Amino acid sequence: MVGSIHDAEDIVQETFLKWLMTEKEKINNTKAYLIKAVTNNCLNHLEALKRKKNEYLDNLKPSELIDWHKFADLKKIDLDHEVSHALDVLHRKLEPLEKAIFLLREVFNFEYEELQHLFDKKKDNCRQLFCRAKEKLSNESSRIKIDIPNPKSFLNSFKKANELGHLADFIQHLGSDISTKLKKL
Repeated sequence: MVGSIHDAEDIVQETFLKWLMTEKEKINNTKAYLIKAVTNNCLNHLEALKRKKNEYLDNLKPSELIDWHKFADLKKIDLDHEVSHALDVLHRKLEPLEKAIFLLREVFNFEYEELQHLFDKKKDNCRQLFCRAKEKLSNESSRIKIDIPNPKSFLNSFKKANELGHLADFIQHLGSDISTKLKKL
């Protein structure tokens, strides 16, 4: 709801702390109470952000708008380029299953048990695929060439997974990549 995993975590924590201090006898349905409380806190947070934005825009002078480029975060452009390049290297050097296991393990800290259930492979096999991926990435050259069907969509799903914690689209991209490779075999 709030568009930021960090804000969402803060809101949930605040709600939980308030819940710990309330009289539980007055609450008929704890789950419904907590859901409603979190939802209300999210809406309050969004309203507060809207107010701050409006206050900022009301106090903004036209001359400040002209010099916007001086304050632009140019590092973000470099970061986008670096992430795009890193994902391109992964696509070129790793097989789809290796890439999926490597990214989920290395970037999102998935445990081998989770990977085992997600890809229907044994834990040892997942561990071996992860080690193989790390080894391939440490080599300077690779003979593997993999075409990415929709690189921009893949990059966007990776960013959403990383910034917002929305892993479903990213995992779906990884799965379709694996399926495509299996169909070619």
